[in-house]
Order: sequence, then structure tokens, then C-alpha cells
Amino acid sequence: MTAALSLPIWMINLDRATERRARMEAQFETMGLTVTRIAAIDGKAEAARIAPMADTARFTALMGRPPLAAELGCYLSHLEAWRQLIDSGAEVGLVLEDDVVFHDNFLPAVAAALTVRDQWDMLKLNRIRAKLPLRQGRVQDWQLNAYLGPATGFGAYLITAELAARLLPRLLPIRLPIDYEATRFFEHDFRLIGLEPFPSHVDDGGNSTITGQNFAEVVKPRRHKRLGNYAMRAGNYLRRAYWLSRRGMLAAWKRNWL
Repeated sequence: MTAALSLPIWMINLDRATERRARMEAQFETMGLTVTRIAAIDGKAEAARIAPMADTARFTALMGRPPLAAELGCYLSHLEAWRQLIDSGAEVGLVLEDDVVFHDNFLPAVAAALTVRDQWDMLKLNRIRAKLPLRQGRVQDWQLNAYLGPATGFGAYLITAELAARLLPRLLPIRLPIDYEATRFFEHDFRLIGLEPFPSHVDDGGNSTITGQNFAEVVKPRRHKRLGNYAMRAGNYLRRAYWLSRRGMLAAWKRNWL
């Protein structure tokens, strides 16, 4: 627990990523945060052990490429953070990856989000993509947005223990990257909200521990091998729209903008 925020915080960090750990710990000290480090599963080093946890054929069909070993390690590391949240007895936890840059308003933003805890199950505090936002409301200086488009990136987010417990048995075997699978709110039936403007961003300096230097380890498949990915992405717009419509969240943005 922290003096600044009354919730547990976890940071996912590879043992070999010592520079990242030092940079994050310097930020935590400045912010007055106490953070529990999770030794991330090193997918490259443990490839043989964790490969059976993935449905490689399904992953390849949906993404147009097989999963990266480091991608599987990242996925499983987030699940471990959720297990620790459940075991902690806390209702809500903050999960961080080790390439987060916190904005000056990060702590006030999280504190504000916690005051509207009844309006979300998972709340994103930064993003890779956050397309077609639908404003559901406002808290202080921030909008609470649902998304008709993809909302990927898992650098910093709040998650309830109830949702973590519900997702854990559903997310194995691995069929998609963690920030794809765990943001499929329409499939797993939960409220995914983004707090915008986002109070943090990610910066790995172009050297990802998952995809390598400038995505060097990701080989873009030929178009005909990406047909399953295109179909999934198109279908997801319809699935998001249907789920949001059933809960009145598609129309909410009209009420809030008028």
C-alpha cells in the first residue's frame, strides 16, 4: 500500500532489464510510491516450458503469425499480477509495465478514477491504440471513455480483483497477445474504460523486450496469411457495438456531449 494511493501496485520487470528497473524505481521514489516488483517470465529463456500454454494454431490464424516467446512471457506475467492482486485481498490493483513514463498528474488521475470505481472494471491509464472513444462521463479533469475501436497497450491499468478472478480461468490457453485478449470486453463481459487525456505513456526507446529493436523480431506476414486477422478485427467492431449498445453505452456519448 502507499501513502499517496490506497491500493496495491505491481510492476512487471524482467530480471535482466536492470536499467528499466532503475528508471522505474527512480520515478516511484519521486512519487512516493511503494511498488511490488513481479519478476517477469522470460519467454525467451523459458520457451520450452511456456510454449504448451499457447494455442499456437489459433494464435497464428487470428494474428497472421505465430506468437513470440517473449510475448507469451509477457502474457503470463500479467496473469501473475492478477493472482497476486486476488491473494492480497484488495478490491482494486494498479499494474504497470517497466517502460511507463508518468505525467505530472498521474497520481491525481488515479485518485480521481478510484472515486468512480462503480463505473469500470478495468481502467486504462495509457494506450497504444484507443480508437473511436465514446464518452461515458467525466471525473474532474478527465473523460471516461469506452471504445468502439481497439484499445490496446497494457502499460498501466487499474483492474478489480473480481474481474481478475473471472478472467484468469478464461485466458488460457493463450490465443492472442495479452492486450488484445484482455481488452475483449465484449467477449468477457466487463466494463473497459479509458481515462483521457491519459496520465502516462510508454517509451521503450525503440528497444522492446518483446519485439526487439524497432520491431525486428516481428516478421510481417503476407496479406493472404492475414485474412484471419482482418476478419477478426472487422468482426470486433460489430461485437463491440453490440455489447455497448445492449448496455446503453453507445448512446451515452450523445447525452454527455450535448
